[in-house]
Amino acid sequence: MTPVFFWWLLWAFYFFAYLYVIIFVIRDLFRDDKANGWIKALWIILLVFVPFLTGIIYVIVNGKGIAEREYQARSRTVAEYDDYRPAASASPADDIARAKALLDAGTISQGEYEALKSKALGNQYYGA
Repeated sequence: MTPVFFWWLLWAFYFFAYLYVIIFVIRDLFRDDKANGWIKALWIILLVFVPFLTGIIYVIVNGKGIAEREYQARSRTVAEYDDYRPAASASPADDIARAKALLDAGTISQGEYEALKSKALGNQYYGA
């Protein structure tokens, strides 16, 4: 019983690795702006009929381009997250001055002003 489970586990690992390589190659093909549609179609046809050999050849032929496209995709993702991240302020005094301006304009309440002031000063609790 144990050898059967071992072989099943080994084949399952190979199957998921095979799927990962196919998905990786197809994802990289669609990121590649330099390859035209016919080349992409040829790679996909080869992936269908000779998947393992095609995956290895693709990585050998396009290795440098794969790394560049991965880097570009990751840098775009970081830039998108940076848009949502609040900008770091110069000092707590600037944060408190901005909060006071909001309070004076009636945009925030006194409690919200106290919370922002406490946060700018680095206090964990609002009453501290």
